[in-house]
Amino acid sequence: MRLGWVWRAGGAIPGNVTLSRRLLSTQAQPQHAQLARTRNIGIIAHIDAGKTTTTERMLYYSGYTRRIGDVDEGSTVTDFLPAERARGITIQSAAITFHWPPINAQQAQTPVEDLPQSFDTTPRSAFSHNINLIDTPGHADFTFEVLRSLRVLDGAVCILDGVAGVEAQTEKVWTQAGHHQIPRIVFVNKLDRMGAAFSRTVKEIGVRLHGWPAVCQIPWWKGGNGDFIGVGDAVHLRGLLWQGASDGSQVQAFHLEDLHQKDPSFADEVKRARTALVELLSEHDDGMVELFLEHDEDHLAIPGSQLVQSLRRVVLQTPQAIIPVFAGASFRNIGVQPLLDAVVDLLPTPLERPDPEISLENRTSSLSQLLSSTSASRAPVPKAKNARVVSTVKSVNSPEVKNIQALALAFKVVNDARRGILVYVRVYSGSLDRNAVLYNTNLHNAERAQRLFKMYANDAVEVESITTGQIGVIPGLKHARTGDTLLVYKGLSVKGTPSGGLDTLQLKPIDVPPPVFFTSIEPNSLSEQKHVLDSLNILLREDPSLHLSVDEESGQTHLAGMGDLHLEIARDRLLNDFKAKARIGKIEIGYRETLTTSTTPCTYTLDRAIAGKPTKATVVASLMPADDVPPTEQNAEDEFVTKYTLPDSNTLIITHPLLSRLSSKPSSLLPPSLSLPTLLTSLHAGVSAALARGPLHSYPVFNTHVALTLDPETAVFPESTPSAFAMAARSAVQKALREANDKNRNAMMEPVMRVTVFVNEASLGSVVQDLSSSRGGQVLSLSGSDDVDSSVSNGDGVEVLRVDPNLTYTPPDPFASTSGSGSGSGSGDVGEIGQRQIVARVPLKEMVGYLNQLRALTGGRGTFVMSVDGFEKMGSQRVKEVMEGMGEFV
Repeated sequence: MRLGWVWRAGGAIPGNVTLSRRLLSTQAQPQHAQLARTRNIGIIAHIDAGKTTTTERMLYYSGYTRRIGDVDEGSTVTDFLPAERARGITIQSAAITFHWPPINAQQAQTPVEDLPQSFDTTPRSAFSHNINLIDTPGHADFTFEVLRSLRVLDGAVCILDGVAGVEAQTEKVWTQAGHHQIPRIVFVNKLDRMGAAFSRTVKEIGVRLHGWPAVCQIPWWKGGNGDFIGVGDAVHLRGLLWQGASDGSQVQAFHLEDLHQKDPSFADEVKRARTALVELLSEHDDGMVELFLEHDEDHLAIPGSQLVQSLRRVVLQTPQAIIPVFAGASFRNIGVQPLLDAVVDLLPTPLERPDPEISLENRTSSLSQLLSSTSASRAPVPKAKNARVVSTVKSVNSPEVKNIQALALAFKVVNDARRGILVYVRVYSGSLDRNAVLYNTNLHNAERAQRLFKMYANDAVEVESITTGQIGVIPGLKHARTGDTLLVYKGLSVKGTPSGGLDTLQLKPIDVPPPVFFTSIEPNSLSEQKHVLDSLNILLREDPSLHLSVDEESGQTHLAGMGDLHLEIARDRLLNDFKAKARIGKIEIGYRETLTTSTTPCTYTLDRAIAGKPTKATVVASLMPADDVPPTEQNAEDEFVTKYTLPDSNTLIITHPLLSRLSSKPSSLLPPSLSLPTLLTSLHAGVSAALARGPLHSYPVFNTHVALTLDPETAVFPESTPSAFAMAARSAVQKALREANDKNRNAMMEPVMRVTVFVNEASLGSVVQDLSSSRGGQVLSLSGSDDVDSSVSNGDGVEVLRVDPNLTYTPPDPFASTSGSGSGSGSGDVGEIGQRQIVARVPLKEMVGYLNQLRALTGGRGTFVMSVDGFEKMGSQRVKEVMEGMGEFV
């Protein structure tokens, strides 16, 4: 028998049911039941894997849109920024809400509590669920967009390109999702394209994502080697054929008996896929072992609904060892509806996620522990399910805790041209109502939420409240930032503070990755400087992965980000959206210069009028390289000697005979208006000013020892003032610096970075060669994980599962690609590519723009972090090259 199924903007439902387009339910629902039918999911993957295209189909089949948008045309719902539509990529994550399956008239009148609570025989996807979906960027430069989205998600769908396989950013975001313990399923997309290789991609899932692929669907090729026309469902033992309507809304389902008549070889492969799936689940789920025995060890006899329950159990395990794999081609409208069913059936509700981690008065706990605490309890906090931290929290009086009405995390801030500042929040406890006063426990201030929105990409629908487990938007907040905890406390006013220590209550913050690319921003004129800085501050509030700093030496404003494209987008927004008039240039490296020889004592006497009053002071200075200072002098410090440690590894020793630092009485050798502490402070300021600009190229002086001699009998006069001694010290040191440079030319020094690079084994040689030869770096160490037997490091020091691809079931690829993926040539070529770590010291100048080169050398898989390690002397040829390249703007 052939079953005719029709998806009309929805799941497998009768074709004559009228569907509701709008997503907000007006029915009052019990909170627990409402949470059980809520999914907060994200779409994650490498760039150009089809995330936005898949999202468009989800919106269409759910009934939210009436036409399917196209990325190339710039007509998608979630890519609404002009820069996104111009480039055809996702730049910022977009949140949208819809129902799956769509709400029909009968369901809209059915109270939630009357729906079955056991899904052993009835799948969850038979009843409408509220899905909050976030479409995330795939470009590595926008990693932070993915990070802050993952922080508030309960599950994720990872989209893979069936031709390219598991790509670099896919591995990265998969690992990041693992850090947040987010259950994930995989959708192998683009199987309609020439060179698609489902089998190879499945093997790469095991090798690169470190989990056992549970193949739930296999591709259905017309005639075994023709066009991609549907999928074989190993869970429910059926074939799903997309034909008829061009929008993919009509799907025919063939039971196994009918499938044998239509395509016998494909039916046999579906059986093999079911057998492999049951065997795999039996290794990780005791419930499946019992079912297998109950059905006389017949793999095909186990009901599909029981298989779904087993899959759900293993997906929710931590760490996740089983990865359900689904197949399709979103652009051809194939496979999206079963994927939506899998989202509802397999991914967790907010109730099934680990208890949120909180901190209170610098103690770590869980949210449920706090809410259940009483004044009489002061016991160790039990470890929440899947929690990483076990600590003790100071108990809070029960009345205080009961005053908590809502707790939410601000995970994103957007400056909307029409609505102003929008703060995206995830509510973890209680209900956030309109006009509620929000206390920001990070900034210790309060603001009123005058309006609340549910966002549908760039559209907004105003709501009265945002309940537990839901994602919403608060417009108009002036202070809230990404990662801030917002607390609604009963009876709190805008100027009030929660009592009982609750003003320190914070949810686990969002980690901001360090920037790896830098550029400079120069206002076209001084009059534009304020507008440029104000615009930059708005950008930084939106995107904390951008870092802004001002170099006090040059006055140059530095903007740091995650990569070229990241900074290019920031520049475009700065110039086009905010109309700031500025130049974006190359970073100006903070070079230094240092002495190469010691000087003889240089005496300088200042004798002139300052502010109309005669002043006079004498200072004797001598300089030497800090490395040449004798150990006895380095430690010399008694009551007649004062030692200072200056910036840039400089030191200052002031010898002041006859003037004791330990004496509290005024000295008769000093004028009444001049005390020893004041005198020392003036000398310190004068020396610091002199060392700020060297005689060679006006760069700060580095690693220099300055010795000042101050004899009160010969250097102090009745007309001496603090200003006179500061000026005299500065002039004496500058004179000594010039003499040293004339005697033996000063050396230039450049900042050197300590760089840690993570690459795969195949790229190790080329990256080491580039660092040591092309960039003049010094490789300090190489480390890997080849000696690990059953697990392998993911580059963050965390051991993950190693999967043998030869033990993974995959259907045969009728026309596997032998090139183009960069990760293997056919299914048999997939092998473990160990993660290697390179630690090197490289000049900072050579690291500017290194990210692009590293991606080119590693096929996009390499990543790195760096920090300042120190300064090193430069050769004459390198000094010449650096000086010639100064002051260029791009």
